Amino acid sequence: MNHTDSNRWRTVDIVVASVIAVAFGVVFQLWNILWKGSDGPFAFFAPLQSVMYGVWLIPAVLSALIVRKPGAALLTETVASTVSVLLGSPYGAMAILQGAVQGLGVESVFAATRYRSYRPVTAALAGAAGGLFATVFDVLYWYPATSWTTFRLPYIAFGVLSCLLVAGLGAVALTRALANTGVLDRFPAGRDRALV
Repeated sequence: MNHTDSNRWRTVDIVVASVIAVAFGVVFQLWNILWKGSDGPFAFFAPLQSVMYGVWLIPAVLSALIVRKPGAALLTETVASTVSVLLGSPYGAMAILQGAVQGLGVESVFAATRYRSYRPVTAALAGAAGGLFATVFDVLYWYPATSWTTFRLPYIAFGVLSCLLVAGLGAVALTRALANTGVLDRFPAGRDRALV
């Protein structure tokens, strides 16, 4: 099988990406509530709230690591954000665009490797890139009147770090845990478990 054939989506790829998206769409809605309720604890330094950001990017990195097809991160993150909107996200339809931006950030790193590297360092960088795309979107759309030095740059930095650790390395840990159960045997991530 050549590399082009391996990039073709199978039915099982679509199903798994969809299941990840729907499951995390529910998680997103719960995380939205937690995020909204965390304004008080972070009142002493509001940009620090973005340390919670990584959870929102887990499905993009997780799907890319499992499905390993072009578009997996973008599709999964966009569908997950759509599910959260359908469940009543306080951010409204703009959350769908935000999900696409997040997925695009993650996707960009896997695309830069020509979809050939799924190592932990690649996943961490993908999480960080998704976090960068997402937090830059945030400061431009949600926080346009804030200062770059006292809010925006720290918010971006904490968000990128959160996404690197929680979404990037967290998705690696989830992939390994799932692979060890055998449920990913139909995917390269499952067949690689002995190497992981």
